[in-house]
Amino acid sequence: MAGGNSTRMMELSNKRAIAAMPVAGSYRAIDFALSNMSNSHVQKVAVLTQFNARSLNEHLSSSKWWDFGRKQGGLFVFNPTITPDNGFWYRGTADAIAQNLNFLKSSHEPYVVIASGDGVYKMDYGKALEYHINKHADITVVTKVMPEGTDVTRFGIVKVDENNRITEMEEKPLVKKSNRVSIGVYIIRRRQLIELLEKASSENRDDLVRDIIIRYKDVKNIYAYDIDSYWNNISTVRSYYDTNMDFLKKDVHDYFFKEYPDVYSKIDDNPPAKFNPGAKVSNSLISSGCILNGVVENSVLFKKIYVGNNVTIKNSVILNDVRIGDNTYIENCIVESRDTIKPNSTYIGENGNIKVVVVKEDRYKIG
Repeated sequence: MAGGNSTRMMELSNKRAIAAMPVAGSYRAIDFALSNMSNSHVQKVAVLTQFNARSLNEHLSSSKWWDFGRKQGGLFVFNPTITPDNGFWYRGTADAIAQNLNFLKSSHEPYVVIASGDGVYKMDYGKALEYHINKHADITVVTKVMPEGTDVTRFGIVKVDENNRITEMEEKPLVKKSNRVSIGVYIIRRRQLIELLEKASSENRDDLVRDIIIRYKDVKNIYAYDIDSYWNNISTVRSYYDTNMDFLKKDVHDYFFKEYPDVYSKIDDNPPAKFNPGAKVSNSLISSGCILNGVVENSVLFKKIYVGNNVTIKNSVILNDVRIGDNTYIENCIVESRDTIKPNSTYIGENGNIKVVVVKEDRYKIG
């Protein structure tokens, strides 16, 4: 599920889908779900895209990066399509799958894993499927118990009984009743999913969580499967910033970059980062194609970034292909991709807030 938009991402979602957001220097958000599918030996994957899908579709233009280029199965990308029977965009998560129901009906796999494209995590879906089968569950919701103090009101909150059967589930509540949240991954038998979607569609119900999972929680056997490894969701500016900053922590960095299984992504042919005399870098993630002349501290720099002389970057995330002019100071910011920061500029996120920097300067003006 990679079609959603989030107004809480502010200007960052103006030109790309949330699932296409760059993460950890080299990845896109959707790479984590696709890598989990590949590492779990799921061979047939459909990506449902909609909002600002151009960059996401370009990223998915070849299935070989995630090892889906095969005779059996493969990677399929489905955009909303006008048909004689339907003239709507995807009106919700259930409707998105319902509009592509023929894909499910023509498949032969007994089970379906539904995953959102904005989660950063590693997971073996096979273990969750074993749990689903052993519990004789109708639907399994993958959950995580978040640490105390975490703002969980932007997630689906789940309460379970002593057998881990879901007794309550509420989407984005005003007041939290539990620290267990849904991570947006669901497992269900394919034939049952088709049946539930057809019924929901006939009643003009469009949302997978509200109109199927919550609605049927007292009728169907719906269980929670807990994970205890790293997981975060990038649906807000703060969560996106925090997720990238997490990759500066050794345990998170090693977990994703050094521990099996790997996370895969489309590879760009960029030269290694270049550190010119005078460049000073500490506790930062510097990606390929960067040229550094200034000071970088506690920051994540994505691909093809030029950092000019006497520049200081602190506690910031700089997206792809940014040119930063001399004598610039940037702190507590997210700088949008393909920006050109003029020399002698200052951008600071104050009072604990993260400043999103979008400079609408044309780098290639003529005359």
